[in-house]
Amino acid sequence: MNIQNYINGGFHNPIQNNWIDNYDPSNGDVYGQIPNSCKEDVENAYIAAKSAFPNWSQTTLEERSRILLKISELIETKLDKLATAESQDNGKPISLAKAIDIPRASSNFRFFGNAITQFASESHESIGLNAINYTLRQPIGVVGCISPWNLPLYLFTWKIAPALAAGNCVIAKPSEVTPMTAYMLGDICNEAGLPKGVLNIVHGLGTTTGQAIIEHPDIKAISFTGGTATGAHIAKTAAPMFKKLSLELGGKNPNIIFADCDYNEMLNTTVRSSFANQGQICLCGSRIFVEQSIYETFKKDFVEKVKQLHVGHPSESTTNIGALVSKPHLEKVKNYIDIAKAEGGTVLCGGNEVTIEGYENGYYLEPTVIEVSTDECRVNQEEIFGPVVTIMPFKTEDEVLQMANKVQYGLSATLWTNDLKRTMRMSNHIQAGIVWVNTWLMRDLRTPFGGMKASGVGREGGFEALRFFTEPKNVCIKY
Repeated sequence: MNIQNYINGGFHNPIQNNWIDNYDPSNGDVYGQIPNSCKEDVENAYIAAKSAFPNWSQTTLEERSRILLKISELIETKLDKLATAESQDNGKPISLAKAIDIPRASSNFRFFGNAITQFASESHESIGLNAINYTLRQPIGVVGCISPWNLPLYLFTWKIAPALAAGNCVIAKPSEVTPMTAYMLGDICNEAGLPKGVLNIVHGLGTTTGQAIIEHPDIKAISFTGGTATGAHIAKTAAPMFKKLSLELGGKNPNIIFADCDYNEMLNTTVRSSFANQGQICLCGSRIFVEQSIYETFKKDFVEKVKQLHVGHPSESTTNIGALVSKPHLEKVKNYIDIAKAEGGTVLCGGNEVTIEGYENGYYLEPTVIEVSTDECRVNQEEIFGPVVTIMPFKTEDEVLQMANKVQYGLSATLWTNDLKRTMRMSNHIQAGIVWVNTWLMRDLRTPFGGMKASGVGREGGFEALRFFTEPKNVCIKY
């Protein structure tokens, strides 16, 4: 099916009638087309958003909250339909989309629908000067939100919900690789009563549609999640235009395992943190460091568990590993496995494409564990973003801390230990925006989310997102 842009509450073909094929990763077939929108499409979306902004920005918090909560409720009621679309578009197991992606999309709207009613600013009495200062938090205006393909509706709504809650109007672009649930969100917003023009969804390539959004002179802020190189390009374009920027970029996250951990819990969670969503999560622990005394035991047990993971069609209830998102991405991941071998790494399991009967042209790959002898190798320094992890031993806390921090990224880290003092030391010195101790991907939507170094600029989540999507204005009154 052909999908359309959602502009001013209606659905429209691209002005220049340019289209992109949309592939089903499970079988390699083209199952639809999406617009490759041009500057004129983005301009139409901007005109609609600009027209809607005066009313939306003055809408009461209670009314904004009511509409966002209704969107949340509608996403919940359409769980099966949305999960099926997400699975077909992305290649992830439908069970994962039902359990994680779509419920989280609903939670994003629900959280920010409630959070905006509790969002407050500061006031300061200037004692002795007979003055009071108070801060207004005003919506920015028209903002741009650009989301990635790995968690399509999950991360699309993670940006849109706080922007709308804060009173902005939005021009949003989902990944051209996974556009379907974003397209479906348009109908949901209409059903929820979101006023026309408040949210506009334009589809297309980053080089055309995305570029038109980031370089638009009157789009005042850009929230982007994706690759570090693309984030650098966005910053280069948008920063001289003095746009606000929130960039959630790549990761090469360490998973640090000490001998005093709860071993079985660690083992089960490490399988999940390595290969959830085919390893296509920016938070996956792709560099596994294991204390020397338990390394051989861990290696044997981990490889055994990984070999039990079932690679299959996303619709099968027994599938643990679905299809990778696209043919080019599959080739990229396979190339990194070849690089690892050339650098002296040992493939302990996996590393091969998988052919599924009836879906022979799908993009399937075995979950892959590679033993490396140095953290300097490319597969430990560069983001692979697939079902590939490396393992290596360490002897001391200082040694593993140095390796954990010796990458350009600083998004997240996982630490397994029952030593409280070590937990405090390590958490303090690990260079990452998020540190999980004896768990992984346990999220509280009130907490700040984002990374250090090449993993990004700014923070999303909770009141941090509402602060980003508002401009603070200080008012001083002398009385």
